[in-house]
Amino acid sequence: MSDIEIAQANEAHNMLPITKVAESVGLTAADLELYGNYKAKLSIPTLRRLRHASQGKLVLVTSINPTPAGEGKSTVTIGLGDALRLRGQKAVIALREPSLGPVMGMKGGATGGGYSQVVPMEDINLHFTGDMHALTTAVDTLAALIDNHLQQGNALNLDPRRLLWRRALDINDRALRHVVIGLGGHANGVPRETEFDITVASELMAVLCLAEDLADLKARISRIVIGYTYDRAPVTVADLGVTGAIAMLLKDASKPNLVQTLAHTPTLIHGGPFANIAHGCNSVLATRTALALGDIALTEAGFGADLGAEKFMDIKAPVLGKTPDAVVIVATVRALKYNGGVKLADLTTENRTALAEGFANLRRHITNMQRYGVPVLVAINHFVSDTPAEIADLIALCEAVGVTAVDAPVWADGGQGGLALADAVLAALQQPAHFTPLYAQATTATEKIETIVTEIYGGRNVTYTKEAQTALRTIRRNGWDQLPVCMAKTQYSFSDDAKALGAPDDFTITVRDVIPKLGAGFLVVMTGTVLTMPGLPKVPAAERMDVDENGKISGLF
Repeated sequence: MSDIEIAQANEAHNMLPITKVAESVGLTAADLELYGNYKAKLSIPTLRRLRHASQGKLVLVTSINPTPAGEGKSTVTIGLGDALRLRGQKAVIALREPSLGPVMGMKGGATGGGYSQVVPMEDINLHFTGDMHALTTAVDTLAALIDNHLQQGNALNLDPRRLLWRRALDINDRALRHVVIGLGGHANGVPRETEFDITVASELMAVLCLAEDLADLKARISRIVIGYTYDRAPVTVADLGVTGAIAMLLKDASKPNLVQTLAHTPTLIHGGPFANIAHGCNSVLATRTALALGDIALTEAGFGADLGAEKFMDIKAPVLGKTPDAVVIVATVRALKYNGGVKLADLTTENRTALAEGFANLRRHITNMQRYGVPVLVAINHFVSDTPAEIADLIALCEAVGVTAVDAPVWADGGQGGLALADAVLAALQQPAHFTPLYAQATTATEKIETIVTEIYGGRNVTYTKEAQTALRTIRRNGWDQLPVCMAKTQYSFSDDAKALGAPDDFTITVRDVIPKLGAGFLVVMTGTVLTMPGLPKVPAAERMDVDENGKISGLF
């Protein structure tokens, strides 16, 4: 059966009322704001109370660089959570929310797969509780207010050529990457060029995910730099006087969502920034709540460990106030063979030589995660085409570099398939963790960029375009030079060349722009040709989707 068929078969007969799921971690109906029988948000008083609760252990799930063969971080995270519950552990999962861009495009949803899924799968992958729509509305409301300010006399002296704020849409739409607005005469606004981002790349998404409460949300919104004056002085949302209005639109979206896995493991899903063009982690509130509700909290970071996990360690963890107690790197035999040069059509054929060559990608991710001083292990997301010899080879390759690797058939077997992985994680959690950040916060932006490029990516050096050099001068002039950096880079390679698979080295990363995101509290570093508004593929996944006269959805993975 397909993922959606498995989910629907279980949803029809097996889902518990969300109040029952909440009870399993000590929550009552009064702690919830219900969205039907199977979805709920946690109330603001509950979040405030849990903030001061004792914290459990934190397991971060990351992966090798993504390939068309698939990796399955969410699937493994969910299967591992279910397996830990089978081992008698009070596990709680914290995941990101899906974006309609990948859902309608090619990557797929973010609810896991097979018998390791969160449900209701269709709701979560589509409109869920409306968080993405609220974010999109807030982003575009701020844009409308900025353009209205220009139209109504421009008291702040904003330079239309130096505006940073962009509109957003939660769907891949390449036609909106570069647009001209305000055409048609004086009544239609001030003509100017602008761009759209996908909603998950917007600064408001990062603000939502890093805010510790509503007061912090408002403070972060107020600090957002929307552009510069003609004298090149920064202008913020606070200067525009609309902080309260934007925060109001995000009031409900700021609350984490509670759902369940097919095995009823409580799962918090909240926030969904991409890791290639944003910081790639779910909300601080969701992760902190999972830590308060469970003895073990499991969370994931987007794309490969060079992106999402690095940003978790160096951007999210300082705000969260908690570093991982163990890191699980997800790898597949198929993806490693792809990194070893095998064509997509041939990945189901045993090829132990290509597997050994592709292991270089996994080995670098292992080394990168080990440098943070945290126990690391590898989960092999099992595909039916994997041969016993290939699995044995991969386990041996990992053992040769001092890391435990565990075969984890969680897609097919759910929590039962993750029991060996759960045992390995429990053993890792008994080991000491001596977290060491990648860089000191006091270092400059260029020092941080170059540290990430050389120590995480394996590159030789960094070059900066004239635009990037100008942006860095502005950043230094305004005293923002010591903020963390959020690298925007292709997810497919350690380098900024998507076709450079495996573990390339001795390459140069090109930085084309550096954008201050003061509300988020970091600088976004644009490298190579990465885009903040993706496009749809030649055959979008949307072409396979349908809904019948009874409301039953098909084709959603």
